[in-house]
Amino acid sequence: MKIAIPHALLYYYYFPLWDTLFKELGFEVVDTGITNKDILDKGSKAAVSDICAPIKIFTGHVIEGLEKADYVFVPRFARIRKPEYFCPKFMGLPDIIEGTVEGSHGRVISPIINEKNNEDISSPKTYDILTDIFGFSHREIRLALKKAEEVFLRFKNLLHSGLTCDKALESYKLQRWEKDLGKVKKDGEVTIAVLGYVYDVYDSFISMDVIKKLEAMNVNIKTFEMVPIDIAYENLRHYRKRLFWTFSNRVLGAGLFYLKDPEVDGLIHVTAFGCGPDAIVGRFLQYESDVAGKPFTTLRVDEHTGEGHMLTRIEAFVDMLKRKKWASVSRGV
Repeated sequence: MKIAIPHALLYYYYFPLWDTLFKELGFEVVDTGITNKDILDKGSKAAVSDICAPIKIFTGHVIEGLEKADYVFVPRFARIRKPEYFCPKFMGLPDIIEGTVEGSHGRVISPIINEKNNEDISSPKTYDILTDIFGFSHREIRLALKKAEEVFLRFKNLLHSGLTCDKALESYKLQRWEKDLGKVKKDGEVTIAVLGYVYDVYDSFISMDVIKKLEAMNVNIKTFEMVPIDIAYENLRHYRKRLFWTFSNRVLGAGLFYLKDPEVDGLIHVTAFGCGPDAIVGRFLQYESDVAGKPFTTLRVDEHTGEGHMLTRIEAFVDMLKRKKWASVSRGV
């Protein structure tokens, strides 16, 4: 039996866990592949017109998955940390899919992710739906999740050691694991913290491979997922209250951490056009960067973003950081 995992949204963070879980249960896992124009066009045609680009892309991947597999995995993300939640679109994602994608009814597997404090989303009760639909015993689910959690923790260790999500995912798929830690670039001329949700930063079609473009300019990269969750939240303690959304807090907390890091020369915030939570995160990051005296810029992406425009923006930003660093060195600062 085949189950497709859409190559979009939180795929970039949780794929090793889900892939291991389903393979341990005997499924053939289908990866819908990297985003391309055909997938985006399918999603844009099916989705409501005013929804954000990441949801349109996810919709396209679901359509792709339905063509290749018996079922498609579309989890309903409510929360993984009390009292925070996910964007309402994540909460209603299975309903959005079944309401817009023809032929999806009855083929969408949608566990409810509603954890009080468990980023690993590995509680057996979360996946009771697999027992209800496919008849797996609770013991089978528990044993599969134990293996999946072990794999996910190892994957997170790669991230915390400095691998970007795309490189860590490749390392997992090729089972190279810690052997790939040598790929962490440390000899660049400048270091930039690239902040944004994983589905904005690592979808190569929508972000136009911003990470690879920066690395080609001899830039060291830092990202939010490299900062352990406890450290990210520690950097939010001076606020009277946190944001309502977990990954928004993760991005903001990591940004504040990097503003204190002397190795980081500047910050880039990659955000999807029309994202409400990101509009708030972006303003906080801009204000805090001004206070810290570190350069900051925003890259706003959607399905209409031109590659030339983005390339010009990041080239100018990197060139400014290099000149600023050279000037500091020449002054002996």
